Amino acid sequence: MIRLVLDTNLIVSFALSPNGLAAVIFEMVAAGLVRLFISRAVVDEYVDVLGRRELHIPSAARRRVLRAIELDALWVPETSRIEACSDPDDNIFLECAEAAKAHYLITENVRHFPKTWKYTRVLRPGQFLKLWETQKPLGL
Repeated sequence: MIRLVLDTNLIVSFALSPNGLAAVIFEMVAAGLVRLFISRAVVDEYVDVLGRRELHIPSAARRRVLRAIELDALWVPETSRIEACSDPDDNIFLECAEAAKAHYLITENVRHFPKTWKYTRVLRPGQFLKLWETQKPLGL
């Protein structure tokens, strides 16, 4: 089964636009087609950013997104610190991906991350969905 870690920008996109690419990925998670992995640091980041007033995310949307994560994501234990991202705040996503042995880290900010980290490829949502469509006939 495909293992994913989602950067916060996808969580925000899903909260603000429940019909976009992030929503498609969340539907895949909810349907059990892929697995979403989280860590305490990642969830803390999600909660912090979703609560930022300047984003104007309605509380109902925040609750919907966090509930979806709570229901469908799998927790990984905290791991050793990684320093590989151009934005140090993004290292928590690589740490989670490494602990989960994730196949993909999905983000809109690919420039902040190395292209790969151990077993994980860093992709934009559209790249991941295109890859999914091309691989689906192979049983993914």
